[in-house]
Amino acid sequence: MSSFCIHGAQVLFGQNLQETDLNVHQGKVVGERVGHVLDGRGYLVLPGIVDLHGDGFEHHLAPRKGAIKDLDGGLVAAHSEIAANGITTAVMAQFYSWEGGMRGAEFAKQVFECLAKTSHHFGTDLIPQLRFEYLMRDQWDEVLQLVERFSIPYFAFNDHVPHDALAKGKKPPRLTGQALKAKRSPEVHWALLQTLHDGKENVWDALGAFANALKKLGVKMASHDDRDASARRAWSDLGVAICEFPETIEAAYEAQAKGEPVIMGAPNVLRGASHKGNVSALDLVEQGLCTALASDYHYPSLARAAFLIADRIGLAAAWDLVALGPATILGLSDRGILEPGKRADFMIVTKDTRRIEGVFASGRPTFLTGILAERFISARNAVSLAV
Repeated sequence: MSSFCIHGAQVLFGQNLQETDLNVHQGKVVGERVGHVLDGRGYLVLPGIVDLHGDGFEHHLAPRKGAIKDLDGGLVAAHSEIAANGITTAVMAQFYSWEGGMRGAEFAKQVFECLAKTSHHFGTDLIPQLRFEYLMRDQWDEVLQLVERFSIPYFAFNDHVPHDALAKGKKPPRLTGQALKAKRSPEVHWALLQTLHDGKENVWDALGAFANALKKLGVKMASHDDRDASARRAWSDLGVAICEFPETIEAAYEAQAKGEPVIMGAPNVLRGASHKGNVSALDLVEQGLCTALASDYHYPSLARAAFLIADRIGLAAAWDLVALGPATILGLSDRGILEPGKRADFMIVTKDTRRIEGVFASGRPTFLTGILAERFISARNAVSLAV
């Protein structure tokens, strides 16, 4: 079905919600009616979601601790959940961390190999992101090689070392569990964390060269969990221009003042607050300090958060946070909005319940269910309507 028209639906076309035809030809939105006319009455048609940062796929790749057997099958399951939640472009945020296990270096390589080998089989665009614990100074060269080898376009600088506890000489929380996951003794793991903590200042002094090397590879770079304005300013000075999940409103203000995008988590919006006590994503949205939302660890949250926000600031502005805004951050000018010439990435939602019944990426269905599926596959409903 390379050419078709959805007729009778309310379509968020450009920035306006209107009853209009959505015409699709060879994977793109076109202006003229083409192919079969399909019945869209009772539905909203919205741009496909662009998820800037999601690690919910971890649950599919290893559903139980140590059960890492079939990454290809796990990716199929992850893609099914991603597509069913209206996401047509998904950034797969993979850790490279001292934490080990699914967040260790070896597993990261396996995930990127799996994505390189199989991602082209899926309708949804699956884009790799490397989340790197940058205090691991000895791994910088290896990480640069990994980025180049797999053409990783998006990189996040993380620091999850428990500095507050270590600075006081206290045993960090969850130490034993982390050590076991990383296949280290608690004593060895504690010593590693202390080394990373003690070396932070020296690492920062050398970080500019590392960031420049990433920049030469054409990588977009984000800092994760900026604590305050000075932290955001420091990253910005290194050319790390994306502010990912800032912890305070001061950090978000600093990013906005520099014209740099701010990404917040959709689960934070739904809860009305961060689970760690950080700034509320909803507050940042309402103050115009949020550029885009990401699924973080829960794919269903994106569409739900956008609809919640739509009740406050309008559907078009809310949907920009999950479609056009993130597409712009990634430099993907061919998606994020329904206009002639753009990719036919869209979701079809029941007007009354806001339940997702259809998702299309480049004009191809990646998810289809309910009454909408019946309309699409029924011969009597897939014929041209007399209009």
